[in-house]
Amino acid sequence: MFSRKQIIVVGSVIVLLGLMLSLDIQGLVKPGEGAAPANTSAPTAASVVKQISLDDVSQTAKEGLNASLKAQITELEAQLKSASDNEKLDFYKKLAQQWDDVNLATPSSLYFEMIAEKAPAFDSWLKAGDKFTDAYQQSMDTLVQPALVQKAINSYQKADKLKPNTLEVKTGLGIAYVTGTPNPMQGITLLLDVVKQDPKNLKANLNLGLFSMKSGQFDKAVERFKTVIAIAPSAEAWFYLASSFESMDKKTEAIAAYLKTKEIAADPNMSQFVDRKINELSN
Repeated sequence: MFSRKQIIVVGSVIVLLGLMLSLDIQGLVKPGEGAAPANTSAPTAASVVKQISLDDVSQTAKEGLNASLKAQITELEAQLKSASDNEKLDFYKKLAQQWDDVNLATPSSLYFEMIAEKAPAFDSWLKAGDKFTDAYQQSMDTLVQPALVQKAINSYQKADKLKPNTLEVKTGLGIAYVTGTPNPMQGITLLLDVVKQDPKNLKANLNLGLFSMKSGQFDKAVERFKTVIAIAPSAEAWFYLASSFESMDKKTEAIAAYLKTKEIAADPNMSQFVDRKINELSN
């Protein structure tokens, strides 16, 4: 049985693909062409970005919550404001978890950043980076996205200082560099280095597949998604594989992959979408 969070994630696969492919990735070229050497300390995202207000983010995010959840978070926020310095870390953790439980990554990521600032540690900064990655991939606000990318990069760089050259940090930085810096090939190089060291790295393979789709290299995308599916089959990976096959006009393969998406997701919205796709591809 799916948890609330799993249901939200499964239902958002189609939207997430659209967001990933619409992100402004400037200068993306084929891997291996003009690649820059891997470096986890530079570059950074644009220095002038919209400042993120936690109060504004929270207020907007709470608009989509039911009354009970909204009241719980509002009460925790009120308690945080009156908490002593020693008590604040506990409230940061509670609020980060509350937002994470409902899959709202932007407010969650800001609290994970506050946790890392309050109690610096490799795992804390890595968690903050990962949550900011989720946030900019989910966000539909093109003004906020650059700020979230910048915060992801900053968090990963702080994690890297505490424990240099980990695959987790290289993967996160690679994704962020491709998404939000003028030198995306440095990010691709980092991700390629990750899969060279760990050929079964799910996150690196999945994102290399997505970036291959973005640059129109659907044959490369197919191979990446096949690798992901061989390791850990998911509705998300099957959906991306189906979309790649469809873009290559391989209708039979696309239909088969869409059917696997429908089978694994077991979600009414996904089922309706797949049925429409199959009908289009069959005619």
